[in-house]
Amino acid sequence: MSGDSLDPLAMLEWYQTAGADEATAQDPVDRFVASEKKAEPVLPAVRPSPEPMLFSAAPLPPAPRPTVADAGTRALARGASTLEELKKIMENFDGCSLKASASHMVFGAGVENPEVMIVGEAPGTEEDRQGIPFVGVSGQLLDKMLASIGLDRTKVYISNILPWHPPANRKPSEEEVALFVPFIRRHIVLVRPKILLMLGGSAVSALTGVTQGITRARGKWTVYSDEEFSLPALASFHPAFLLRTPAQKKMAWRDFLMLKQKLSELNA
Repeated sequence: MSGDSLDPLAMLEWYQTAGADEATAQDPVDRFVASEKKAEPVLPAVRPSPEPMLFSAAPLPPAPRPTVADAGTRALARGASTLEELKKIMENFDGCSLKASASHMVFGAGVENPEVMIVGEAPGTEEDRQGIPFVGVSGQLLDKMLASIGLDRTKVYISNILPWHPPANRKPSEEEVALFVPFIRRHIVLVRPKILLMLGGSAVSALTGVTQGITRARGKWTVYSDEEFSLPALASFHPAFLLRTPAQKKMAWRDFLMLKQKLSELNA
């Protein structure tokens, strides 16, 4: 049967029976002739000459940053025998650049010899505006947390590691924290609380040296020790963190129940 007598459908069936399963081109190609042709050599690409490398002198080492010893904050803090004296010393301290950008120094608020002294990290925007610790949204949450275990601001004292608000609510640097640790330690001695509550990983690491993170540090009783006295201390989440991560509120609730139980034991 000649090819002219096949209709297109019959021709496709014939190709399929013969094993053809792909159409590659309209015109036939003699593969035997094509294989005899030698491939043309591929010339390497011409690359432009590299630009000459310019060498510069090694960078100078960074200038040493102030330390506690440089600023003398340890000696300054020891010179305060009352909270009022400590406040004046800190107001007159010019060894930290945060003072220039902040509106008010946020010293602390509450009663002396309280049930609990609460220490956070640094003042926020609203705290900087009013000069009072924990008065913003985080402070409102803290008030509710305290009320849930029968406490309020008439029974506690509240402060921060840093008294000055970091711009844009950034995390304080290690150098800034080191400058003010002697001040907050003296603050604790002068307040004389029964229990120390540390809110957030920065407060925990600054006061205890524990750097494992607040998730692992929270919910465990430890002893805060100073040269003059020691007291039970508990770590928990900072209210600002709880506002961003509401799922952790149940863990903070457990911490505050532990705090309530410890207060009952101390007051028994």
